[in-house]
Amino acid sequence: MHIVVLGAGALGAYFGLRFQEAGAKVTFLVREKRANQLERYGLAIQSPHGNICTKEINWETDPSAIPSADVILISVKGYHLRGALDHLRPLVNKGAYILPVLNGIEHISILQRELGKNNVLGGLAFIIATLNDKGHVVHTGDFHDLIFGALGAKQEKVIANLESLCDKAIVGGKQTNNILYELWKKYMFINAFSGITTATNLPIGVVRKHEETFQIAIHLLEEMKHVAMKYGVEITDQDVTEAIKKMQQFDDAATSSMHQDLRKELPLELDHLHGGAIRLAKAKQLELKYMTAIYGIIKPFENRT
Repeated sequence: MHIVVLGAGALGAYFGLRFQEAGAKVTFLVREKRANQLERYGLAIQSPHGNICTKEINWETDPSAIPSADVILISVKGYHLRGALDHLRPLVNKGAYILPVLNGIEHISILQRELGKNNVLGGLAFIIATLNDKGHVVHTGDFHDLIFGALGAKQEKVIANLESLCDKAIVGGKQTNNILYELWKKYMFINAFSGITTATNLPIGVVRKHEETFQIAIHLLEEMKHVAMKYGVEITDQDVTEAIKKMQQFDDAATSSMHQDLRKELPLELDHLHGGAIRLAKAKQLELKYMTAIYGIIKPFENRT
């Protein structure tokens, strides 16, 4: 199986290198700056599940230089999605399926509209990882899960091949028959977790110490549940309870990738995540008071580069 990873950030680099370790052919499709870093330092993973360090990696900066691929794993930030479409088309035209693991929901319809409904799989990832100054992956926490499922016709074979690859790789990979439910459930969680940690500029441990502050995160979960239900996805009260419990069980220092980006003064996925939720709600005549407030608080810090 040939996997092309578009975006060798922490998530893409982690899963791409794990798939290569399991025997897949992996090509990282990257920008020139990242290519130079890969050329100089190679790629490595520091993880509780085992370390890897290698210079034996394939990378390209031009998608037309890649003859074909089975699956393109998209792990770019939401604000880079539209700019990535031209890199995806040549490979999709050669038969590749798209497996996006972005947070949120709106990107699914964008990819289906631009690249064909039956060419887009559903996917999401759960991992806490970042890149160090050499561009190597530092994975913390026990989970490194990749969940995927069919969204269109005739996708069963590629889904089965992905599951077979995940079985061989050091990842928690599995397919689901209800990928939209999984996508919305994660969207609910990530908007609450990233929203409260970024708006307060605090890790979850400090947030939890203040009941009034942690309650805002719970309100965000409940608002996202209502949006999902408007789109026919049955997020339950138990799902909300489990999301609360997850935030309660995190290490005190745990925080979201959006909060990490805020600390680094990098662009934020605010419009893609929270803005997307507000747009989806508005389309269904639903008002999200807490989400709108969180969006407004974070907005001045969205792009300081």
